[in-house]
Amino acid sequence: MRFMIIVKATADSEAGRFPPNPEPVFQAMASYHEELARAGALLDASGLQPSSKGWRVQYEGGKRSIVDGPFTESKELIAGYTLIQTRTRDEAIEWTKRFPNPIGEGVACHVEVRQLYELEDFDGIVKDETRQRFEKIETR
Repeated sequence: MRFMIIVKATADSEAGRFPPNPEPVFQAMASYHEELARAGALLDASGLQPSSKGWRVQYEGGKRSIVDGPFTESKELIAGYTLIQTRTRDEAIEWTKRFPNPIGEGVACHVEVRQLYELEDFDGIVKDETRQRFEKIETR
């Protein structure tokens, strides 16, 4: 089972500003990710640059257009993520309870955790041929 721990953006992260005293936050994140890696549960992790450096693809009437950031109209942007793999949902919950506060201890904050779809979740929904194409992609 794979889960994504989503760190929500703040006004500071969207402005490219780090917490006032970033070293303890970075040390806690490094320790947490090292522990996940030793346990074989870490798949990937990274912070994301502000939305001002990104873009969106707008789909409308069969056409695609590019809209440059920042995305000030969005209420919940993502500032970073950690992707983990565990045997059970309970194991994922235990790991996420230990996730360091990304803004700094004592500061109100929350992270969101979402389970990723696995190919078997689409049994009976997609044709075997399509599923096999995805399986080939995953093994590269």
